[in-house]
Amino acid sequence: MDYRPGNNSHKVFYLTGFSSLGEHRRLLSIPFFLLLLYMTAANAIVTFVIATQKKLHEPMYVLIGSLTLLSFFFPIFFLPRMVISFASGRNEITKEECLIQMFLLHYCGCFQSSILLQMAVDRFFAICWPLRYHSIVNLRNSVLFTAALAFRNTLTIVVKVGLFIPLTFCHTNAIHHCLCEHSSVVKLACGNIARNYIAITVAFSLTTGDCVFIAATYIVIFIVIFNSPSGESRQKAIHTCSTHLAVLCVAYVSVLCAFVGYRVSTIPPDVRILLSLAYLLIPSCFNPVIYGIRTKEIKVHVLKLFKLDKEDYGKT
Repeated sequence: MDYRPGNNSHKVFYLTGFSSLGEHRRLLSIPFFLLLLYMTAANAIVTFVIATQKKLHEPMYVLIGSLTLLSFFFPIFFLPRMVISFASGRNEITKEECLIQMFLLHYCGCFQSSILLQMAVDRFFAICWPLRYHSIVNLRNSVLFTAALAFRNTLTIVVKVGLFIPLTFCHTNAIHHCLCEHSSVVKLACGNIARNYIAITVAFSLTTGDCVFIAATYIVIFIVIFNSPSGESRQKAIHTCSTHLAVLCVAYVSVLCAFVGYRVSTIPPDVRILLSLAYLLIPSCFNPVIYGIRTKEIKVHVLKLFKLDKEDYGKT
């Protein structure tokens, strides 16, 4: 690793996460490679089932498919490189590669929050205003809502990551992480980085705002559910919403753990990295399992995909 005091800026970084393990660091490539295989396969199966079954082409299932599709790509943006780094001991990454990885990770993270928000809104209209559901949650309104969230996410992440481009790194180029996590890289920069931390705060506030809005929405939903007459429709609504809440808890609890890990100085550095990786990996691990098991309509078609021949599957 190069230490270069002065005006020259590093163009190459070294990812030194888990370096305290020494030679045993190579062994980390095995569990992370297995995780990569599992996450891509599980999310691909659920996404494929939703995409190929016309019965599942409803707003709720489309959103679930969008979430599992996102969970499919998310680990691909960093896990293969991380596995190769662990296995080969080659930890270099250029500033340009770091920038691209950083953008993709934070962009996907924003869209995960947006999809969870859309799910909450969808369930709100389906349960609270069932008679007006199809007139409100139509193609036009769905596209407009998605476009608004996409614009918000794109603007936020472009500004956040764009402020990284002019930064200079004149001291150390050792990033104590396994990937280009924004905060871990920015704190190595020389000069004033106040704007970068403002951008981080704004991005975090948007995600927090999504979380608060989603929580408030589900509180209203459950008030309506428990005030409605008991019956099959009530039980189905509770089951559907509790499934969404399980995914929601997995996503935001992992984010909270990563956030706390970087704010509590007594937590060992390698534990902080593990918490940060958990925030990225846990949702992609659990989303296909939760929806594949708890959502009956998806579960039925997943089982048919593996138990029936191609001709029978096509008839369902």
